[in-house]
Amino acid sequence: MKKLSVKKEHIREMFKSFNNLNVLIIGDVMIDSYMWGKVNRISPEAPVPIISVNKKEKRLGGAANVALNIQAMGANPILCSVIGIDYEGQAFLDLLKAQKLSQKGILKSRDRITTEKTRVIGNNHQLLRIDEEIEEDIAPAETQQLITLISYIIQHDKIDVILFEDYNKGLITPKLISKVVELAKSKGIPTCVDPKTKNFNAYKGVTLFKPNLKELREGLKLDINTDNINELQRAISSFRVKQKFDTALVTLAEKGVLINSRSEKNHTPAHIRSIADVSGAGDTVISVAALLVALHVNPIVMAAISNLAGGLVCEQIGVVPVKKEQLLEEALKLDFVK
Repeated sequence: MKKLSVKKEHIREMFKSFNNLNVLIIGDVMIDSYMWGKVNRISPEAPVPIISVNKKEKRLGGAANVALNIQAMGANPILCSVIGIDYEGQAFLDLLKAQKLSQKGILKSRDRITTEKTRVIGNNHQLLRIDEEIEEDIAPAETQQLITLISYIIQHDKIDVILFEDYNKGLITPKLISKVVELAKSKGIPTCVDPKTKNFNAYKGVTLFKPNLKELREGLKLDINTDNINELQRAISSFRVKQKFDTALVTLAEKGVLINSRSEKNHTPAHIRSIADVSGAGDTVISVAALLVALHVNPIVMAAISNLAGGLVCEQIGVVPVKKEQLLEEALKLDFVK
């Protein structure tokens, strides 16, 4: 860790400031459905288990899970996405309402279905996952509608940071990215990205780019050795300069995170934790990172606190938002906090 010292009071103020932030989240939303039950026998019709379902649940997923993480930190998320005019779309809106999340950025499309992923869990093991989705890009007319809606929200609301949450489901297109980044720059709003491979090279000029190692390897088409941090930093540096990012934050799973900006290059090791479930950790990291970017926090501090947040949610089963009080408590123990 580079010599760095941050007062505890400053960390507390930072967490308090989250309550004043509005975050515009643009990305693929979905419903995560769960069926839980017991398996006691094999079907006579085919060699498959029969599950006797005793519980069903629907949760907000995809970019909507990022909204839950932003909300859990005390900030106000505004989701911008497209859903279908279908039963699942209505269920999604009901879930937003129950969570007290705004619906003003949600467009309804006759040509799409609402993405739903159903997990069938028997005897505490996932037996099957059923995905209902359309992965093709949204129609050009819908992209234009979305740009108009985003532009309206940016003009009429105080937006502190824009977050692209890309799940390769077709909502985010190169045209949408370039228009929104241009709009954001004209308003002085920072932009953060949680990318997938499809649009990996389309995010030019964003403030923060946060791939994981798999996405970085696939996006750069490089076989990078994770044990060689210097080699990794060199590859990230040249990509960051080429793409005109301010900062790249790369999550390395159990090896922690790398930060690479014009002023800082640093590796923050992972904290030793009892890992229960890694699902949703990336959503948590980008949520906390975006809030810290909105507050213009030092990149090393941003990386360390985001890394902590990702580790904390891995201790929980299932996709759950990080708890603000718990994250603050752990952030105050970081070795550069005095």
